[in-house]
Amino acid sequence: MFSVIETGGKQYKVSVGDTIKIEKLEGEEGAKIDFDKVLLVSSDKDVKIGEPYISGAKVSGEILGQGRGKKVISLRYKPKKRVRVKRGHKQYFTEVKITDIK
Repeated sequence: MFSVIETGGKQYKVSVGDTIKIEKLEGEEGAKIDFDKVLLVSSDKDVKIGEPYISGAKVSGEILGQGRGKKVISLRYKPKKRVRVKRGHKQYFTEVKITDIK
């Protein structure tokens, strides 16, 4: 059984027991979280597809921790103009373990 959820402007294919890194959500470590924006639920018997979301469907998870990703370097360079701009960015994320699909 698996499901497709939407959070942080992205879509994730999840099943029970999966650990995913998503855009930062507020919450302490060990807190429960529910995802209402469920796009698809597939079980052994049937498949439900939302238009755009499935009403009444819910995916539950537990927050494992908060963190920051690897540094991404952004470089802008213009030849013959002495323009060189180097920037770094580390994106915040929340690590979530999926516990239940309803």
